[in-house]
Amino acid sequence: MIEKYKSVAGETVTEKIIEKSRFITVSRHICGEEEAKAFIAEVSKKHADATHNCYAYVSDSLGNILRFSDDGEPQGTAGMPMLEVLRANGLCETAVVVTRYFGGIKLGAGGLVRAYSGCVAENIAAAKKVAFETCAESEYSVDYPEVDAAMRFFNKEDCNVLSTDYADKVTFTVAVKREREAEFNSALGNFLNGRVTVEKKREYFFPFEI
Repeated sequence: MIEKYKSVAGETVTEKIIEKSRFITVSRHICGEEEAKAFIAEVSKKHADATHNCYAYVSDSLGNILRFSDDGEPQGTAGMPMLEVLRANGLCETAVVVTRYFGGIKLGAGGLVRAYSGCVAENIAAAKKVAFETCAESEYSVDYPEVDAAMRFFNKEDCNVLSTDYADKVTFTVAVKREREAEFNSALGNFLNGRVTVEKKREYFFPFEI
């Protein structure tokens, strides 16, 4: 079973002009091949008047499902170079489309490879990256006098507070990397002098920001 994989978060759009051609690059986090295809169709429809809508994606968390298209550019000059950038960055569940509006100057095979790979490289560099790791989600309940201290602890730790429920006690639902769960719980207990109760809820993959 895979323990960790890297992807982009959300969607990132970048644009540049190369020899009078306009290149628009869009990357997005996708879950599975159907989402990848829907994303490509969405971008292609938006830019239906473009000369080319080339794409590449790695649609699974293992990095095994790979697809690309040159969409009319000379074979091997667009889709594959784009895919190689995704693979070089170790990205999974990631799709990218580069839209080209031809400006009248031919780039040649080498120029096209540099243009498409360069556009994707710049886009991925600008995108927010996340590491999907197995997290432990637990509920941490404290009395009202301990709320401020608990919040200070959560703010300084590598964790994600998913919700806060105010009732007889205040209950924080928190996701923390599974490998740090025991250490995290022990540190919180020490910080609050034992005035906290912990109830583990579940484990699942969670996107921790890199």
